[in-house]
Amino acid sequence: MKKDRRMEQFKIDLREGAKVDKVYGIVSGKGGVGKSLVTSLLANETALRGLNTAIFDADITGPSIPKCYGIDTKAGVEGDLMIPVKSANGIQVMSINLILEDVTQPVIFRGPVIANTVRQFWTNVFWNDVDIMFVDMPPGTGDVPLTVFQSLPLDGIIVVASPQDLVNMVVEKAINMANVMRIPIIALVENMSYFECRDCGKKHKIYGDSHLKEIAAKHKPTKDAPIVEIPILPELAALCDAGKVYDYKNHYFDSIMDAIVN
Repeated sequence: MKKDRRMEQFKIDLREGAKVDKVYGIVSGKGGVGKSLVTSLLANETALRGLNTAIFDADITGPSIPKCYGIDTKAGVEGDLMIPVKSANGIQVMSINLILEDVTQPVIFRGPVIANTVRQFWTNVFWNDVDIMFVDMPPGTGDVPLTVFQSLPLDGIIVVASPQDLVNMVVEKAINMANVMRIPIIALVENMSYFECRDCGKKHKIYGDSHLKEIAAKHKPTKDAPIVEIPILPELAALCDAGKVYDYKNHYFDSIMDAIVN
């Protein structure tokens, strides 16, 4: 998909000396589908491959990345620059929770202020020699996704969903937004796709049958994008709650890593 030159005028630059090679957005049409979980797993995978990886937590009013990684220190400050915090596995992380005095403090911002905060996390943070950055966005097609799509040099997005019919409807909204903004769709990820019984090995589709293949077939830019199914994994949920998501080793993203890394 060719980039729209009209959109290039809205791009904003990094601070001098900062460097980010590739940027991928993680989007969803609806909350609660595991977008931050997918962001973390993707970042862990690229870090394991020896790439300098960063997570830009753009979910300003509902940040969860620091909790997943057990980060309880604050972002550093050098002059007017913020310095990301590194996770236990070396991932650079920037989130609103890393500058709040109390992580339970609600972020009560109107849309324009939220959008400006997202821009500042790009321009006023010293992203140090990043090979791959993942941007964890809030659900929907509102201010933050629009700001990220317009302002950051996205190389593509990964759309996250779950099997419910309601989610399928809003997934199409996210796909259509990406198409309008001319952002390539790298992959579709269905979280909580099924539960595999440890005793008998049978897969149970607790939330119903998947419809992602049908949705992808309706949209030309997505019909060749890989579809990744992630089962319900209690052990992974426990690691996230314990702030140790970096300890989970997975193989789910092998089919899309080449598209992200190369």
